[in-house]
Amino acid sequence: MSKIGIGIEEDTEKVISSVLNSGIGDQVIIYCKPGLIDPGSVTLTIQTSPSPEQDLVNDLMQGTIRAAIRGTLPANATLTALKLVAGVDHLERIALLETAGGKKFLLAPVGVDEGWSVAEKVALVKKGREIAGKFGLPSRVAILSGGRLGDVGRNRRVDRSMAEAELVARLTGETHYEILIEAAISDAGVIIAPDGITGNLIFRTLTFLGAGHGHGAPVVNINRIFVDTSRASPDYRNAILLADKLSKS
Repeated sequence: MSKIGIGIEEDTEKVISSVLNSGIGDQVIIYCKPGLIDPGSVTLTIQTSPSPEQDLVNDLMQGTIRAAIRGTLPANATLTALKLVAGVDHLERIALLETAGGKKFLLAPVGVDEGWSVAEKVALVKKGREIAGKFGLPSRVAILSGGRLGDVGRNRRVDRSMAEAELVARLTGETHYEILIEAAISDAGVIIAPDGITGNLIFRTLTFLGAGHGHGAPVVNINRIFVDTSRASPDYRNAILLADKLSKS
């Protein structure tokens, strides 16, 4: 069986400990620049090159590895390389999150340049349902907007977000939960934020301020398993296990 790749540019010890604690360290290849890790200091497979993000993406798309995790490689360079090699003009990511109380759910969009159109949100709904089933989460999708229906007329941007959410709900057969994320989380396995900024704020607030956990964000519009991660994450064990599970399902 081919291995899983993970990248390192900084926080070397954090990534290495995550691989070792994942329980599948023997199935992981670390991609990094020469001299970053002393090969004799670890019992892991290491692949070095001046451009580890390019090697990671190339090996993934060529099938040399069965899944890839960004780890602490730079976001812009890595995701740009992924778009070019995968032949897509944008990336769609859906994050697997967990509240402090242990409630898991999928959230999208989570990138500031994602989910700005009705069509993009409809696509995320459909792909979110597919991933939810793989993790035993409810297939129900909650569409969020910037306010409650009673707020119509108070702000043009809020009005527009509610109109778009209503349209997405009608096109997908799902439910517009207005701004009530607390109600949405109790019913749905997938939550669609009004836009990428809001989704990113939900993700960062939950994981960095609210004692929740991020398990990684798979890219869902390419034909390979690539799990994006935040360099601010406390560890990458969950992302490694997520990539492993997706690559086997």
